[in-house]
Amino acid sequence: MRPLILLSRRCCQFVPLLRRIPQKDGQQWTALFSSTTKLSMSTDDDAQSATNAFDRNMKRQQRDNAARAHEKWRNHVYNLAAAAAQNEAPSESKQQQQQHDQEPQSTPSATTRRLQLLAKQKLVSYDYIRKEIATRLVDRLDDIQRAEGFPLALDMGSGSGYIHRAICAEPALQEGGGGIGGVRKLVQLDSSKLMLHRDADIPVKGGDLCDSYRLEADEEVKLLFPSGTFDLVISSASLHWVNKLPSVLAEIKRVLKPDGCFMWAMIGGTTLPELRVALLMAELEREGGVSPHVGPFVGIADVGGLLQRAGFTLPTIDVDTFKVSFPNAAILMEHLQRMGENAAGLQRKKTRRTGVDTFVAAACIYEQLYGITIENHSNDGGTQDQPTNPSLLSPEIEATVNVIYAIGWTPHESQPKPLERGSATSRIQDHVSKNR
Repeated sequence: MRPLILLSRRCCQFVPLLRRIPQKDGQQWTALFSSTTKLSMSTDDDAQSATNAFDRNMKRQQRDNAARAHEKWRNHVYNLAAAAAQNEAPSESKQQQQQHDQEPQSTPSATTRRLQLLAKQKLVSYDYIRKEIATRLVDRLDDIQRAEGFPLALDMGSGSGYIHRAICAEPALQEGGGGIGGVRKLVQLDSSKLMLHRDADIPVKGGDLCDSYRLEADEEVKLLFPSGTFDLVISSASLHWVNKLPSVLAEIKRVLKPDGCFMWAMIGGTTLPELRVALLMAELEREGGVSPHVGPFVGIADVGGLLQRAGFTLPTIDVDTFKVSFPNAAILMEHLQRMGENAAGLQRKKTRRTGVDTFVAAACIYEQLYGITIENHSNDGGTQDQPTNPSLLSPEIEATVNVIYAIGWTPHESQPKPLERGSATSRIQDHVSKNR
């Protein structure tokens, strides 16, 4: 359900009126942008340090709120589906009822299967980007030719288990078995307890291929594992909220075995530039000042240097760009909140919350600057001779997400190494002059 119908193509005419709405009349608008529970700023010296960019305590609370909202909505959908299945199910005879009571509990009845189907159809998921990133990241494991695969792996910032589901999607190509990449045991580590255990009661398709263990721990502190424990450390769309990234990479290298692989996907680059510009212009016009609402993100030029500084060899880096469309900017901000991707920068405004009129003005600016037109899928969509009916075209906005993928290896004698400096027997200048 779209929560903000006001944000249409002509919504700019309503923006000046919102500045004169009393606070009590604007409470229904404030609820659209408020969090599930009240968030508090960290007051410790480390969080207030100028060397940190994010408030880790607030980010943990935001992700807990996202997990709590997801679980609440899922329970609500299950209750609706149960009520619908109970009303539509025909009355059973005593003989049929006794037969159902005698069925093993592991065998679901027709009503249970229908309940699961209804719940699957109605449940709204905000995990679409994380699932896609995890799938693309895990697919890279099949490109690595390794006879034994990666039997023991660590998932840094696992969330609700996106990497585990992606690994269990297909069996391994290696002879040792396991999921994709030969992973047979996965340790899922995350600092948000609610997000980590959000889907613990939901069975994973193909879960017998790869066992998993959930561990609540902070990604920024020293890991609890001995040196040289894991064959693979993988991280999908979680390390962009880490302050001490060099020390985290050094810890990852420590827990990896020699010739171990570190594979990660990070939200970075020029992510959400449209939202950044819209909020900046709206806040400057409405409040006379600006504060960061998006990012900051790590650039692709810095990723290679971070890997080499941590001691990884043979770095490989590439970038993916996602274009996602939304009905309006309010829907985009709602999705970011339900993903747990709210702004958590230490440099944001601390005196008071951003006004509702600023958000509405940002939505109007977003639509005017970055609006697109999407053709609705319909049988009346038009042909080459007959153009599409203009009434079937819906205005929407587009958001850009840059994902940086990187692979690094811990040093090993079997890896190719460059020749020592000064060991060349000829100069490039000689070859260039000879070919002229």
